[in-house]
Amino acid sequence: MLQHPYSHFTFQLKNAYTECDNVCLRHKQLSLCQIKLTILEKEDIRILVVDDEESLCEILQFNLEVEGYTVDVAYSAEQAITLDLSGYSLILLDVMMGPMSGFRMAQLMKKDEKTASIPIIFCTAKDTEDDTVAGLNLGADDYISKPFSIREVIARVKSVLRRTESVLHPESQQLLNYKGLTMNLSKKSCSVEGVEIPLTKKEFEILALLLKHKGKIFSREEILSQVWSDEVIVLDRTINVNITRLRKKIGVYGDYIVTRLGYGYGFEV
Repeated sequence: MLQHPYSHFTFQLKNAYTECDNVCLRHKQLSLCQIKLTILEKEDIRILVVDDEESLCEILQFNLEVEGYTVDVAYSAEQAITLDLSGYSLILLDVMMGPMSGFRMAQLMKKDEKTASIPIIFCTAKDTEDDTVAGLNLGADDYISKPFSIREVIARVKSVLRRTESVLHPESQQLLNYKGLTMNLSKKSCSVEGVEIPLTKKEFEILALLLKHKGKIFSREEILSQVWSDEVIVLDRTINVNITRLRKKIGVYGDYIVTRLGYGYGFEV
């Protein structure tokens, strides 16, 4: 059974990981609501941290969970391979563990069709060129040398996940859907129940913004910065006119574009 060190999390660091730019303390600047919102957005992404340094596992788990990911930890490769690895979106894997090394665990994963495509980021103090090349030749998606900044790890995790998503599901990056309303971002087209609807460039961009973030209310200032970022002067009425036209063009789906007086607009379902 997996251990969850989060319950007894401690900041008593005794080594170079104090270089983490105090990122491990960022929960002081995040409200509980912000954390819950992020978790809802990324709850389907599961990450496994495999490292024999318990304090490091605690830091990585905590900060990745603050980012909204579901995170499990294993303190050895032997423990990790007893898990159902196929359920993870990414694995952060230490190299210098014993008796089974991270390299050996990666080899076993790449030989199993159920786990061969899971991205791996090696985190290790072995930072020679030969070590890095060896890790990448094993199919690793990235290689981070210890000691490292937690911000760097999080940035690389996000980068690897973006690359993986775009490779495995390229079409998902280009389509926005809600019931019979479909937007193709690459073709810049919009259709309702299979019938293409002619939208102006600004109408298309407004709808894409709202549909991509269903349930979020955007202020006028936010819409202006996203859709009219290159314009010098834009009247508030310009947004009203575009929203009104957009509602009419997309028919019944126009009712989902809501106005919150004093706040802005959103696509609510």
